[in-house]
Amino acid sequence: MARALYIHWPFCIAKCPYCDFNSHVRKTAETAVWKDALIADMRHEHVQANSEEPLTSIFFGGGTPSLMPPSLVAELIAEADRLWGFDPAVEITLEANPSSVEAANFADLAMAGVNRVSLGVQSLHDEALRFLGRLHGASEALQALEVAQRHFKRVSIDLIYARPGQTEADWHAELGRALALGTDHMSLYQLTIEPSTRFATDVRQGVFAPLEDDPAADLFALTPAK
Repeated sequence: MARALYIHWPFCIAKCPYCDFNSHVRKTAETAVWKDALIADMRHEHVQANSEEPLTSIFFGGGTPSLMPPSLVAELIAEADRLWGFDPAVEITLEANPSSVEAANFADLAMAGVNRVSLGVQSLHDEALRFLGRLHGASEALQALEVAQRHFKRVSIDLIYARPGQTEADWHAELGRALALGTDHMSLYQLTIEPSTRFATDVRQGVFAPLEDDPAADLFALTPAK
């Protein structure tokens, strides 16, 4: 049986207006305390699992795991290896924002054992990124992607579509640009207005209207065809 480990880092520099994940804005975090807590949790899970099956996957999600010190990531990976051992083809993924600050850590994260990074690019257009509350611009995202492709065997990017006013022509062109970037995977998410998010409040107050169902469905149909 394939065995995988998920490690959650809930801290972010800013809360995206569409996000309903367990994430919290913090300037700093007590990483030593978090390391002890996470390792204690991993050891508990190892006992509960009562299995010696090696790990085929580790996924650092969030939040913004690329804000974790690479030394902490290295210690958690080493502890996972000690507890379960790794399948020879183990995939160790870390979610990252495509900012220049976080890209500066990519080399150290690769040295720590991360071999796949998932970049939250979300759009290749500055106006859309501002609407989505992202702190990076399109050019900064592309620069971070280049850095990631130098350091990691596998690189994935996230994009959000069905944004207000987005047309089939817009999405077709953006998908074409994204496919030309040379990543081995893309995660494409239709914008969903989740309860208790800032976007939910904005829609309720009439700040913007979501894309209607039929045009959103047209974009969904276009996505696999592209």
